[in-house]
Amino acid sequence: MESNIAESGLHEDVIAKIRRGLKGYPLVFIGLMGAGKSCIGRMVAKELNLDFVDADREIEEAAGCSIADIFKLYGEEAFRDGEERVIARLLEGEQLVLATGGGAFIRERTRKLILEKSVSVWLRADLELLLQRTSGRTHRPLLNRGNPRKILADFIETRYPIYAGADIIFDCDESSKEETCDAVLELMAKSFDDDGNLIRTGS
Repeated sequence: MESNIAESGLHEDVIAKIRRGLKGYPLVFIGLMGAGKSCIGRMVAKELNLDFVDADREIEEAAGCSIADIFKLYGEEAFRDGEERVIARLLEGEQLVLATGGGAFIRERTRKLILEKSVSVWLRADLELLLQRTSGRTHRPLLNRGNPRKILADFIETRYPIYAGADIIFDCDESSKEETCDAVLELMAKSFDDDGNLIRTGS
């Protein structure tokens, strides 16, 4: 993956086109754990001069405990309820860049909120890349329930067809985070026509 935003001198034009296209709406990153939603979301937010929020961190603050503890004490359904409330609140506030947990877009009500009140970007990554990025991490409760490869493979099979409903689809690879950020910005700019209307990208 190569990017020539800086070299071409088009960076300001790219950013301006994205801002016009967003029309004041939040930008929401979706995808599986390890796709880079928080890392790339934070970098994109900086480029767009917007605040960045990680939904999982907001949920932990609201609950007063870790996501792993929420799962353990109250179960996944209670977590999804809290997640939906937090995302709904954030999408009603000031324009921002939001990274969501891997299961947020899967829940129908939460997905409807995201699609109606934001522009969504799916960071699509293959199994090997996700395994590489999540290996050795113990803070992801859904991966602690068995074999991570099988769990992630099952998620890819069941969740990717739903993630495909996102407004913009970006394919991740092993490029650096800086190169990935530039490439995401380029794709986003191409996802809006000259009048600022969204053109679905990816497949």
